[in-house]
Amino acid sequence: MSSQLPNLEAALEAHRAGRFDEAECGYRETLERNPHEPNALRLLGVVLTVRGMWIEAEALFYRAIALREDALCLGNLAELLLMRKRTQEAYAICYRAISIDPDCAFAHFQLAEALNADSRVEEAEAAYRRAIDLEPPFLAAHNNLGNLLLSLGRLDEGAAAFRRALEFDGNYIHGLYNLGMALLRGAQPVEAEAAFRGALAVQSDHRDALHNLGTALKLQGRYDEAEAVYRQTLALAPDFADARWNLGVLLLTQGRLEEGWPHAEARLAQQPKPDAVPPPAGMRQWLGESLGGKSLLLWHEQGYGDCVQFARYAPLLKTLGVRHLTLMCPEPMKPLMATMAGVDEIRSHTAGLPAHDYWAYPLSLPLRFGTRLDTVPAALPYLRALPERIERWRPRLAAGNGLKIGLVWKGFAGNQHDETRSVPGLAPLAPLWTVPGATFFSLQKGQGETEAAAPPAGQPIVHLGSAIEDFADTAAIVAQLDLLVTVDTAAAHIAGALGKPCWLMLPRDWTDWRWLLERNDSPWYPGVMRLFRQSDARDWREVAERIADALRQSRT
Repeated sequence: MSSQLPNLEAALEAHRAGRFDEAECGYRETLERNPHEPNALRLLGVVLTVRGMWIEAEALFYRAIALREDALCLGNLAELLLMRKRTQEAYAICYRAISIDPDCAFAHFQLAEALNADSRVEEAEAAYRRAIDLEPPFLAAHNNLGNLLLSLGRLDEGAAAFRRALEFDGNYIHGLYNLGMALLRGAQPVEAEAAFRGALAVQSDHRDALHNLGTALKLQGRYDEAEAVYRQTLALAPDFADARWNLGVLLLTQGRLEEGWPHAEARLAQQPKPDAVPPPAGMRQWLGESLGGKSLLLWHEQGYGDCVQFARYAPLLKTLGVRHLTLMCPEPMKPLMATMAGVDEIRSHTAGLPAHDYWAYPLSLPLRFGTRLDTVPAALPYLRALPERIERWRPRLAAGNGLKIGLVWKGFAGNQHDETRSVPGLAPLAPLWTVPGATFFSLQKGQGETEAAAPPAGQPIVHLGSAIEDFADTAAIVAQLDLLVTVDTAAAHIAGALGKPCWLMLPRDWTDWRWLLERNDSPWYPGVMRLFRQSDARDWREVAERIADALRQSRT
């Protein structure tokens, strides 16, 4: 047995150095001489797991366990089972390992991984913390705990977990990168920049760290540097869709529309949304071919607001000779979108959908038409409220005297930047209630609806949201208001498309590209849209104070 140890130790040294071919050969040579060496069986299983040879690795782990039931080997087996999506088996193996050795940090870590994969997040957090208690320098446990906390929106705690990992190893690449991501989400772009630069000092070709360094620079307003870093990322990884998309977004935000639209097509190569439905097979995507006498299907993508904003291109498509234009949109949009000139048919599903000559994404239309800031198709209104819906809502809106102001302070909770674009509650908007002669109507639907239905004392709001059934209702309400005050959500686009005054509250960070930089107006909705931008991140009260002042001035 002792004669085998040098070979095994040399293989283990190669393994630790990442020389997996050499390690595999060494472990196999050891096992040729001694097929019952449990350490060699386990370690060869670990190497083969890394290399994706999962069936052989699993067999090796079971052989090792049969020779010596070891908590560490059971943990390795649990890790493999999780990779193969066999979560329930992994649970059993983890509990077996912990029963053998309650102080095995790796077993508790794999249990946390299983619980996390199963969305049992509270138990997963406890298991990660137990692993860390048993082995404080356990870098992966700190890192994965941090990622779990980020997923729960506990940004400061997540950042603290990454920092603890870095206390043990200041060059831990995952800790540096994920700390940067936590700081980005926490509106700390300067600190995020430092973390990403630290990650790049360790690994200069870390694609994601370089890409997000560009985003940290962008959020600081260092646009030229951000552009250079995005382009550097694309030189490193030309097919990296996220970097190309973000370069496009940066260019669009700067008003460089003709440069930005081609890069914005990279969104189509990004990971699709879970509910995204691909365009129907057998139809050709329109890439600028002649449309004379052809049928065209506009295929829904992105959100409700995008559907409204880019519907404006329907009349332009008709000028190209489109014979039949079909707009695909979500069911709640159909009645409103049917008022769009140039649209021949509205659909919300593909059942019975006839073949079309071409299909196109609405957000690709500005590219096809070469839209610049001075050529944005912006004739307003291009949507209209339905008369029967107006009549239905008229009695509810009669409750207000004087200035009638609609209010939307939260968007869709699933938006990746909702924590910055939505107002956390009604309290920061308190300055609005001081405007004399104004009645506020809440159009809040879904997120924020409960607060709107029972607002705190001193916040006088007429709640309409619970009775809103679709966007035609939203349009009918907005059509009868003097003004809509809203965060960046679909209601803003509806107001703009109706040609109704809309004052838009925008966050300092993660402001959407379509609102450009510094401007207080919008070329997409000229004459009706006024932009109120945050001066400080997440300070909505100051925004509300400026809106209240503007309302008072408008009454004098």
